[in-house]
Amino acid sequence: MADTKKKTVKLNSDTGFLKLIAIVTMTIDHLGAVVFPQYTVMRVIGRIAFPIFAYCVAAGCVYTKNIGKYALRMLLMAVLVQPLYVTAMNHLAKGAFDWAHNYYRLDLIFQHYYLTSHHVIHFTLFFGILLIWALRDKKYIAAAAVLAACWYLQNWLDYGMYGIYLILIFWALIDRPLSALVWSAAYMAWYGLPTLRTQLWPVENVRVYVQLYALMALPLILIPMNTKIKVNKWVFYLFYPAHLAGIYFLTMLK
Repeated sequence: MADTKKKTVKLNSDTGFLKLIAIVTMTIDHLGAVVFPQYTVMRVIGRIAFPIFAYCVAAGCVYTKNIGKYALRMLLMAVLVQPLYVTAMNHLAKGAFDWAHNYYRLDLIFQHYYLTSHHVIHFTLFFGILLIWALRDKKYIAAAAVLAACWYLQNWLDYGMYGIYLILIFWALIDRPLSALVWSAAYMAWYGLPTLRTQLWPVENVRVYVQLYALMALPLILIPMNTKIKVNKWVFYLFYPAHLAGIYFLTMLK
């Protein structure tokens, strides 16, 4: 693969706008998962979020001046937000952990909040950055090690290997629009058809696998835009825990 330093973004470089779309659709998805489970359309809208996050990370690896700091920032965010994510998204049974009496028990905190099959998307994005970093610098042994780690941890990573490979596809083809369209669409469709058990009835007598709706994100990713919307890099990092806290508050009101 070509050196990232020689890459130019020929897909949608308007990442500020894309990040806003991603966090809005992600919030709708999380609300639909926990607060309003009766509205399946919210989960459909939410399928748009991950492909955009995957693409923004790929583009970020092209734009960033220090990919190491980028990876570290993503990892720190993942570690810090994970307990709030598990709590807000109801992945921990009520009463399973008593913070008042066990706040100092790091072993129990790790067991209940990190040794779980549900993890924040930041872990997936972190490994995606590591893989791109290794490939960019042509450190193929390191890249193989990252892939092996992802394969081993795939049941603990949100979107598993699919998420890692989608990030890689966007990065590898970020300067080739037609190839990006063909490969990303084919891969997303392949993943959507056989793996999602949940089905919807958007039109009478027509069943559609939920994950196929992720394809709706592709026009936003592939078509160049220029909204001139600028979003500070810290907005997403701060918004993520804030929206989880809001969701947790809403669940307490139910």
